[in-house]
Amino acid sequence: MKKVDSCQLSVVSTMMAAILATGGLVMAASLEAPAVQTQPLRVLELDQALQIAVDQNRDIQKALQYRKQVEGIYMQERAAALPEFTLHLSGWREGDESQKVFGGGIFPLERDMRIAEVSLSQTLFSWGKVGAAIRAAKVGLATADDQLRIFKQAAIHDVSSAFYDVLLAKELHELAVQDHDQKVRHLDEARRKYTAGVATDYDVLAAEVTVQNARPEVIRTENQIKVARERLRFLLAVDDTEVDCTGTLDSPIADYPTYDVMLPLALERRPDLSDQRHRVGVYHELVKIANADDKPRIDLRGAYGWREMKFGSIHGDGRAWSAGLYLTFPFFDGMRTRGAVTRARADLATAEIDEAKLRDSIALEVRDAVNAVRQAGEIVKALSGTVAQAERLLQMAEKGYEYGAMTRLEVEDAETNVVQAKGNLSIAQRGYLVALAGLGRATGTLGE
Repeated sequence: MKKVDSCQLSVVSTMMAAILATGGLVMAASLEAPAVQTQPLRVLELDQALQIAVDQNRDIQKALQYRKQVEGIYMQERAAALPEFTLHLSGWREGDESQKVFGGGIFPLERDMRIAEVSLSQTLFSWGKVGAAIRAAKVGLATADDQLRIFKQAAIHDVSSAFYDVLLAKELHELAVQDHDQKVRHLDEARRKYTAGVATDYDVLAAEVTVQNARPEVIRTENQIKVARERLRFLLAVDDTEVDCTGTLDSPIADYPTYDVMLPLALERRPDLSDQRHRVGVYHELVKIANADDKPRIDLRGAYGWREMKFGSIHGDGRAWSAGLYLTFPFFDGMRTRGAVTRARADLATAEIDEAKLRDSIALEVRDAVNAVRQAGEIVKALSGTVAQAERLLQMAEKGYEYGAMTRLEVEDAETNVVQAKGNLSIAQRGYLVALAGLGRATGTLGE
């Protein structure tokens, strides 16, 4: 080894002392300073997080309000098939001086009227328009349920992914801290060897630089935890509480699903496909409604009540009623109805095309989801044994370095391999769980 003069050794030693002092203060401040907790913390399991999402997610709340809107539309359309009763109360006085030319002033010029009656209006025949409107509104209720399922499954998928992201960020942070602590132990070992005279100041300085290089990853993964938790809190619509997750990414690899089994299940259970089918049904009814606009219709109208009339000295009151059937036949409306029918049929054809397109899209989505589950499962299996092997190699490298048979660089390589193996396995496990959630959403069975 090349000799170093006393002046160079003094300079290097001074630099090391400064780095150790400042670095130690920075690490102590960053590692030991407690996080400021401004809001209460709630630690959730996955089932609890999903239940909160179902109860509080903004999109699900919107879907519930949409269902109420559709219920209102259904009630409005159903009202057309029910009789309508209206109460009328009126009273007035009128005068007409032009009447004095008749009868030499015999006829009074003023009269009083008071009326109280209930009127009835009931559609008896509308060429199927009323029935079609009611059926369309009833189908609309089914689309509201489909929309609720769509948003519910989307919320469950997003919350599940965010939950797994928090667990992954915490595991990666733990690995980063372990890697940092391992390098700190190597630094302590280098200092002891330096004190014993079996290591140089270069070894100590190199170990110190390695510790400092490991610190940014600790900070980065710690921030990733905060970001993941905030995203989860946003999806849960929790405003006054910090949330955290408890659980594990370790999950047994089940038998892989097959495309031939999953596709029929998706075509039967997907809420968006069910929604589109219901919309096609609505457009069928809209064609019937448009086609009835230039057809005859029959309405029943009637009234029953009491009337009082005062005409000068003449006074009379008593019951009053009326009833009749009214036929309306707009036999020519300037081709307006024909245009409305053409447009309604075009909307129906478009909806049917959209349904076929959605079926093709679902088929592709299911195939991708099945392949994603298989791929993620195979990666987890491939990495499961790698961690144990990497840990064994690290133990061998540390022993070899302790007895002088291996270099510090070989130990650092072994440490890096362990961290990478564990990190890759955690990422793969998270990917497998997210792929399962994606398959559930692709088949329409997520959360059911």
